[in-house]
Amino acid sequence: MAAQTQYEELARQLSAVGAVKRDLGRILPSDCSSGSAAVLALLGRHGDMRMSNLAELLAVDMSVTSRHAAHLAERGWIERSPDPADKRSRILRLTPEGRAMLAELSRRSADLLAERLSDWSEDDVGRLIRLMTRLRASFGDCRATPHRPPPPPPPSRALPHQTTRTPA
Repeated sequence: MAAQTQYEELARQLSAVGAVKRDLGRILPSDCSSGSAAVLALLGRHGDMRMSNLAELLAVDMSVTSRHAAHLAERGWIERSPDPADKRSRILRLTPEGRAMLAELSRRSADLLAERLSDWSEDDVGRLIRLMTRLRASFGDCRATPHRPPPPPPPSRALPHQTTRTPA
């Protein structure tokens, strides 16, 4: 098992991954937010789905999911159709334009990563992919797993009861 200091450093490095995500967000087209890109990616990966399933995968409120869906539908990247099993619900599906946008987003991301990691070997990139995949698997599906608080710290050794009286 790794030492506590290694886990602390890992936590720092993982928080720094936000900088990588921000750079990836900067290459998005002006009319495609990171939230919209996430919706397109999930629909591309999982196929047609109900709004409620998408909200769960995104780990956001249904109202946020609805706004993303409206934005994408306005651009013609998704279709929203009534769910045959429950007419109150909507099924979201990528359109050909949405698939084209998803392919463009994927190309841009791959190009940026190829540029930034140009001095990495193919083996190093493959190792990073395997380790990140393993890390994610260790946490399960982060989007569907409720947050568990960390275990309590080990009990400290109690000191004998001391008073704060000053001598008279």
